[in-house]
Order: sequence, then structure tokens, then C-alpha cells
Amino acid sequence: MKNYKEAIGIDVSKKTLDVSCHLLGKHKVFTNDIRGYRSMLSWVEKEVKASFFCCFENTGNYSLKLSCYLSRQGVDYVEENPLRIKRSLGLVREKTDKVDSRLIARYAWLCREELTMGEAKSLVYQELGRLLGLRDQMVRNRAGLLGNLKEMEHLLGSPSTDVGCISIKRAIASLDKQVKAIEARMDQVLREDEELSTNYRLLLSLRGVGFVVACQLLYHTQNFRRFDSWRKFSSYCGLAPYDHQSGSSLRKRKQCHWIGDRKMKTLLSMAGISAIQHDPELRAYYKRKIAEGKPKMVALNNVRNKLLARAFSVVKRGTPYVVLQKFAA
Repeated sequence: MKNYKEAIGIDVSKKTLDVSCHLLGKHKVFTNDIRGYRSMLSWVEKEVKASFFCCFENTGNYSLKLSCYLSRQGVDYVEENPLRIKRSLGLVREKTDKVDSRLIARYAWLCREELTMGEAKSLVYQELGRLLGLRDQMVRNRAGLLGNLKEMEHLLGSPSTDVGCISIKRAIASLDKQVKAIEARMDQVLREDEELSTNYRLLLSLRGVGFVVACQLLYHTQNFRRFDSWRKFSSYCGLAPYDHQSGSSLRKRKQCHWIGDRKMKTLLSMAGISAIQHDPELRAYYKRKIAEGKPKMVALNNVRNKLLARAFSVVKRGTPYVVLQKFAA
């Protein structure tokens, strides 16, 4: 960690940036665009006149442009989890953008020795993330339309009901085409990058891992560079069990924490169920855990972690997964 002289807290909203200097105690508001970013850096450099770093919450698309700009300008910054900042503040009674920016600056200064400087995602991962999000949204819309269609088909036949069913079926067909087009673009993005393409093919060698799960793994791990081991990624997804005990009276069994990436947790659950059905080794492993008296969800969680361990192993090794000879039949 460099010897910083000031911490700059930035509260990011859709249209504005509230910027506060922790030690100087100064505050100013800028627009959330390129012009505002330039003005903000000029103001901070004029006021601080020493080494500084910026800290702001990860707010998705609202903070993406800011992180890319700061990375291009060579400015050190930390893009922190909002929940981590909130849990560290203690009792806070007032809630305004100005107060939030000051609290973020205070958090950054007090935790400056523990923070890791951020780095903007490359254009490949940015596009892959947007495509994954758009595909998920369309799949949810399609599922909603299928539910509406099923309800309407139970109604008595009438001209309005027939027209409604036809319209819904056309909308579903249109969404199917759009989802296929998005998946084709995702496949093209993966093939254009040699490392992504190689690891994508390695992941598909695992039974239970399909196109969507492989893409999500590559995106969230940034091609397996963001996490040092599968255990850390398991904790990120909310799959790692932790102890829950205190003194001699409170002793509960290990359980997964509710904080985690729920989307990845759901996808890995589906991948685990598929692996149990199609992978003889994992099916035998799952049945052995059930025979030991473990609940089904605990056994399934073990299978999910097995899949993550295999995914990290095939990428690290650089060779496809090979089924053991005794399970090959």
C-alpha cells in the first residue's frame, strides 16, 4: 500500500457524484459523466496536492463508467462492496448523499491498509457480463409469458382468449429468437479470445457444466484470475460451510452463510443435479453422503463444491476432465 495522504469518498448515483475529502473535510457535487469526472479530478488535485486514492461503492452500471475513467487516468481507486461499507459504519442516523460520501471517505481512510486497489474489467468481460444479464432478463420474461399462456389456455374458448394466446405465442417465439442471437454473440466473444476459448472448452468437458454455467464461471472468475482457489470462489457463491458456535451453550452444525452470489448458487445447484444424473462418479459420491446420514441438500452442496474443484483443476492443468476407468462404463 502506497503512502497516501488523503482518501476521497464518492457516493455514486444515477446523475451526480458526491465527493468528500476525509482529512480536509471538503465536499462538492459533480455530474456523473465524462465532463464531471474531469472536473472532479481537477478539483481533488487542486485541493489535496498530495497522493490520494478514491473509494466508492459498486453500483453496477452507475459506477462502471467512473471505474473505467479512473483506470485510464491512472488514478488509484477502490470499488467496494456496499454491504461491507454499511456494516463497518456502526450506528448512523442521517441518510443523505453528502453524508454517505463522507462515511465512504472515512471507511477508506481507516481501512486503507487492508483495501485492494481496483482494476477496470476489460471490454471482453464487460460485453460478456452485459450479454449474460440481458439473456437472464429475456429468459425470465419468457418464463412469465409461458405462465400467462398456461392460465389463458384453461379459460373458456372465446375470440379474445384466442387472440391473447396467439399474441403470447408470438412473443415467446420472438424471445426464443433473441435468446439464440444473444447466445450466438456470447459464443463469438468467447471464440475471439484465445484464453477464454481454451478454458471454455475445458469447462464443457465436465458433466453437468453447460454453456450458461461455463460462461458465468468465466465471467465471475475473470477467466479464473480473480480467485486464487476454488474454496474462495465457493465462499463467494455462498457454498462454503462455516462454524456457528459460542461458548458452551451455542453449538450448531456448520452451515452456509446467506451472503453470496445467489445467481451462481442457483446455477451450480442445477449443474449439481445434472451431474448426479449423468456422472456415475458424482452419483456414487452423492449416494455415499446420503448413506452417511447427511441431508440431501448437504450432499448436493458437496457435489456443487466438487464441481467447482474440478473446474479450477481442469483450467489450472490445461487438460480436459477424464472420467475414471471404473466409472467409464
